[in-house]
Amino acid sequence: MWDGKVRVVSSPEMRTLPRVRLAGKLDRYVLSNGVEMPCLGFGMYMMPANEVGETALRLALELGFRHIDGARNYGNEAMEGRVLAESGIPRGELFLTGKLKNDEQGYEETLAAFERSCEDLQTDYLDLYLIHWPKVGGHEDEWRERVWGTWWAFEKLYAEGRVRAIGVSNFLVHHLETLLERANVMPQVNQIELNPGYQQRETVAWCEHAGVQLEAWAPLGRGHLLGNPVVTDIAGRLGKDAGQVCVRWSLQHGFVTMPKSLHPERVRSNSEVFDFELTEADMVALDALDGPDNYTFHPDRLDEWAERVARAHAESGV
Repeated sequence: MWDGKVRVVSSPEMRTLPRVRLAGKLDRYVLSNGVEMPCLGFGMYMMPANEVGETALRLALELGFRHIDGARNYGNEAMEGRVLAESGIPRGELFLTGKLKNDEQGYEETLAAFERSCEDLQTDYLDLYLIHWPKVGGHEDEWRERVWGTWWAFEKLYAEGRVRAIGVSNFLVHHLETLLERANVMPQVNQIELNPGYQQRETVAWCEHAGVQLEAWAPLGRGHLLGNPVVTDIAGRLGKDAGQVCVRWSLQHGFVTMPKSLHPERVRSNSEVFDFELTEADMVALDALDGPDNYTFHPDRLDEWAERVARAHAESGV
């Protein structure tokens, strides 16, 4: 069990986010509580809990990935735990992220859900635990009370050393400000959809001002950026592929990111992003691709989710 110290704050703080020389996938950002978080992770979203998913995760570990981004809602925590146990990698060398399943929000429900996740992952602590979404279908009107109760459970787990860092996922500015009305511990991380096509600049600016580390999910824009001419032109000039350019964009903005794939060549490609650098002109060109409607799932537009989930799964090229 981790026995780190708890750092309690009551309001956003001004701070400059630390930057690292991005020389390898184990380079780390330092969170506001001093915990070191690898800048590149391996995403477990849509990893099937079968031999195919196991093979992809094993390859990621062989390639040096030690930051594994999982979630209860992905339905593969038991598979993840089994592969990690069989790998022989010491637990202290891994950085494991878990996310609370949406329908398990609430104080007591969260504490019970955390134990189930730890049991499946074969660990007695998590490095990072996130509230997966601020709002849950069927509970839109009571989302504030549910988030507050959930966060108080997170704070308890943090104070007891069961979690090294706590945070949120898919929280926009108004969700974060609502959380802080009754929070005792500032979230250390906010994991949101971030890529050159969807940059969420208001939320990014708020988090950077407050010292909340940003994580970028869907760093390749769910594959839609792979054929973008701006991206492909930069990739061709650098002798890299479009996915590597998108991942590198996230890293150079100071975002932790965790690309995912089931395809061995793409898992390997996603790891090879530390031997080149985007120029300032490249970054400006990629920043110009931002569009406000390029989201996958909007946290406040739950009525769109069924259609978008179906489309995302149909289009997925994991």
